[in-house]
Amino acid sequence: MRFVSLQVVCGSVGPQTAELTMEVDDKERKTKSTGDGPVDATFNAIKELTGCSARLQLYQVHAVTEGTDAQAEVTIRLEEGGKTVNGQGADTDTLVASARAYINALNKMLVKREKTAPSALSA
Repeated sequence: MRFVSLQVVCGSVGPQTAELTMEVDDKERKTKSTGDGPVDATFNAIKELTGCSARLQLYQVHAVTEGTDAQAEVTIRLEEGGKTVNGQGADTDTLVASARAYINALNKMLVKREKTAPSALSA
C-alpha cells in the first residue's frame, strides 16, 4: 500500500471530510470519508480502502523542526489479533504525516500476517 494524495475539509461548521487516494494491490483507489475530526476522517478513509480492522492504540505528533512550517513526525500503534505494530510518517502537513504513519503501520501488519500465516507446504 502506498499513499498518493489527501485533501481534507475541516473546521467548526459541517462534517470533517477526507478525500484519500492510495495505491492498493498495484491499483490507485480513491474514497471520501467523514469523521469526528480531520484525523478521524483520514483514518476512516484508509480503513475504507484497505478493509483494515486493526485498533488504534497510540497516536503521537511531534514537531521535528521549529516554526509554522515545521516538519511533523507522527507515530501510530495498531493492534490486531494480539499483534502490535508501530508506523511512522513525516510531512509539513500533520494530516499527511498521519496518513503516511497509518499506512506504514498497515504495511508492517501485512508483513506480520504473512510471516505467521500457516504455510501451504507444511499441511
